[in-house]
Amino acid sequence: EVQLVQSGGGLVQPGGSLRLSCVASGFAFSRFTMSWVRQAAGADLEWISSITTPEDGAYYANSVKGRFTVSRDNARNVVYLQLNNLKIEDTAVYYCTKGEFRLGNIPRSDWGQGTQVTVSS
Repeated sequence: EVQLVQSGGGLVQPGGSLRLSCVASGFAFSRFTMSWVRQAAGADLEWISSITTPEDGAYYANSVKGRFTVSRDNARNVVYLQLNNLKIEDTAVYYCTKGEFRLGNIPRSDWGQGTQVTVSS
């Protein structure tokens, strides 16, 4: 059974930083691309980043490029998302997912539980 357990997130002022973590179990983590997506209240899901394996190729949406950094630790089955220079419009629930989200068809069972990031002064 795929399990993705997220931590991190919270309330931060504009310009601040946060780090999100996603611990994976139940599958061969080192063999799968991992993705991060987010959903703001009343908005559609937005893909924001993916990281491949084993080459750790990182890909970002234009909205977060240069501010967010994705990384992974295959020895510990963890994927991270470092959020820097946060903006109010980054406020959303963030999810990690197993696989390349941009290809679609990722079942909800292969998502983390979500973590709220709120950027507010």
